[in-house]
Amino acid sequence: MNTQLKKGILELCVLSVISKKDSYGYEIIDQIKDKIPMSEGTIYPMLRRLKNDKYLEDYTEQSESGPSRKYYKITDEGKKYLHSQLEDYKNMVDSVKALLEEGF
Repeated sequence: MNTQLKKGILELCVLSVISKKDSYGYEIIDQIKDKIPMSEGTIYPMLRRLKNDKYLEDYTEQSESGPSRKYYKITDEGKKYLHSQLEDYKNMVDSVKALLEEGF
C-alpha cells in the first residue's frame, strides 16, 4: 500500500481506537496490526505528533504486570478532528468507488 495513503488511514485508525477507550501504545498497535500491516515504529511518532497537535493527551498509570504505561486519551479537539477526517475518508471512498464503477 502507498506509504502516504497508509499513514493517513493509520492516523484515522489510531484516533478511532483511542476514542473508544484510553489506550497505551502496544495496545493500539495490537488492535490495528491484524487488519493493516504496519511496523511498530510507525505508531509512536504518530502518537507524539497527535499529542503535539493537541488531539491527544497522555498520562502514566502503573501496570499490574510490569512497569508503568503511558496511556493516550483523545481530547475534545481530537474528537472534532476525528469526525472531520472520518467525513473526508467516507467522501473519498465514495468518490473512488463511483469512479471505479464507471469504468466497468
